[in-house]
Amino acid sequence: MMTNLYKFAFLISALFFTPILTAQVLPEKFQAPLISNGGVFGLTLSPDGKTALWVQSQGKREKLTIMESTNVNGQWTEPKIALFSDDSGRWKDIDPMFSPDGNLVLFQSNRPVSNADGIPKKDFDIWAVKKTDQGWGAAFHMGSVINTEASESYASIAKNGNIYFMKDHENQPGNSDIFVSKFVNGKYQKPINIGMPVNTEQFRESNPFISPDEDYLIYFSSDATGFGEVDLYISFFENGGWTKPFNLGLPINSNLAEFCPFVHQGKLYFTRQQKGADRMIEDIYLINFDPYSYKSMVK
Repeated sequence: MMTNLYKFAFLISALFFTPILTAQVLPEKFQAPLISNGGVFGLTLSPDGKTALWVQSQGKREKLTIMESTNVNGQWTEPKIALFSDDSGRWKDIDPMFSPDGNLVLFQSNRPVSNADGIPKKDFDIWAVKKTDQGWGAAFHMGSVINTEASESYASIAKNGNIYFMKDHENQPGNSDIFVSKFVNGKYQKPINIGMPVNTEQFRESNPFISPDEDYLIYFSSDATGFGEVDLYISFFENGGWTKPFNLGLPINSNLAEFCPFVHQGKLYFTRQQKGADRMIEDIYLINFDPYSYKSMVK
């Protein structure tokens, strides 16, 4: 139940700050309890909407596995472990994201890989797997140009191949920024920090969803002026740079944590998390969404 303060914030946001959301007022859980079961995050859908991938966390981070379900005649099948993931606990897999053409899925894993010096790495790196008519191919590491000695996560890809992702600060533990690795002449380039006004020195920026045309970015920030622990923001690419970010407001954001944004066929999917005494309650939500309705608010 909302507190009086939260109700007041909702009203103010709806009246003055947030574009009108059509058809539904509040976000709803995605396929509860089949998929949203209190211990999941990070949904992605294939462009045709027939394949869903997400992370099973069980409300903790002791084991992280990518799950899969298929939409058959309007019904989602019983979730199963994606063939490119693993449930043994040997490593953790997170943050799947389909490419705009549906032929590739990026994800992150701490499965064994060695650095340039042959020393085994223990952080999260960006991996990928191809999807064909015959099923999933073998997962492959995205290489040492994109991946570094710091953890990389939540990678999303535009139509032109450019990959946006979060990278931990190597010299600022607990902080992170959003980077992009551009795809030039068939090769990925050294990642660059996309800079201000999206990235800041004092807050965490992470979980970037880049639009297929690379014209807007949705991500989370721990900006202290937000509604909760972390909120979702949007920024548009205009005149060669990113506009000042805009908080997506209530009812998308709340006094809880919202993260893992993904836009698909007129809907925004995201994860909402509430911290409990011994575990986190986290589910995937969706709401009707027009990103371009926010353009007038980022000037």
